[in-house]
Amino acid sequence: MDTRRPTLISVVLPAYNESEGLPIVVSSILHALTNTGFAHEIVVIDDGSTDGTREVMLHLCAKQPSLRYVRFSRNFGKEAALSAGLRTAAGDAVILMDSDGQHPPALISVFLDKWREGAEVVAGVQNERLESWTKRRFKAGYYWLMQAGSHVVIPPDAGDFRLIDRKVVDAINALPERNRQMKGLFAWVGFRTVLVPFQPEPRVAGVTKFTWRQLFKLAFTGLTSFSVVPLRLVSLTGLVISSTAFIYGCYLLFEHYVVGGRVPGWPTLAVGMMFLSGVQLLALGVIAEYLGRTFEEAKQRPIYIVAEDSRVKSPPHAGSPIYDASAFVADARASETEPGRHS
Repeated sequence: MDTRRPTLISVVLPAYNESEGLPIVVSSILHALTNTGFAHEIVVIDDGSTDGTREVMLHLCAKQPSLRYVRFSRNFGKEAALSAGLRTAAGDAVILMDSDGQHPPALISVFLDKWREGAEVVAGVQNERLESWTKRRFKAGYYWLMQAGSHVVIPPDAGDFRLIDRKVVDAINALPERNRQMKGLFAWVGFRTVLVPFQPEPRVAGVTKFTWRQLFKLAFTGLTSFSVVPLRLVSLTGLVISSTAFIYGCYLLFEHYVVGGRVPGWPTLAVGMMFLSGVQLLALGVIAEYLGRTFEEAKQRPIYIVAEDSRVKSPPHAGSPIYDASAFVADARASETEPGRHS
């Protein structure tokens, strides 16, 4: 990192139905950024909100020129929103924060101090989670699986709240994959990382939008993207079953020829077939999940589609895996009218 004063600091806020809390969160972040003395911008990525988020943000953008509002054509997920924020932000350093107010703006100055000292990634690590015991246990088990089958070390309590240097942003933006788990990508690209502990604040308004289904989907995406543990577990299960079947077969032979006992036939066969069939279906399901990820990547669909941008009207360049909605439709119409393109 160049230790001279940066020209611009960007803060990225992914938002989904946060119309009540956004004015408070944006105001507190603006205050914290102003106190740093650096030029700054706040980029709010609206992940297809269905409440009044759009109206609230357009009103705020009209009053504050350092705000930029980008709205998706539909809900693409938080990972897509973070990816959009990294591609949109122009800062020499980019700070990722949640739009619910749980990430304290007071840490922005601390992150910047660490960055000027030479850190290329400054990640916030939660001292105490404001979550249920069940969710904490689920996350602990998930990170254990991740570390067991991956060469990338992901700090268990380091979330999306972090500062990343421009060179790190460019490295992540260059990655072509579409099924993204940003925590894993931040760890995979490497660079000098400093961890900063913090105490999360309560939400300023509303309730969390993450469901157990979304958390499970995100966790499985991380496992299949950065770990081969599921495949190894299937192999291990097959080895255990084969060993058990061999030992049981030896026992039946011993009982029949040495002890002279009667060996049950149909029940043993039925239970064994049902059990092995279940294991085979499980193995096929795990393999199919990896194949499905490969299929999704092969289609090369955009990570998201931008329906509205409060600042820039022109679409991204055609080589980008992310498209403006107007450009997306224009390309489709052009292909329909181009000679030789009809079947």
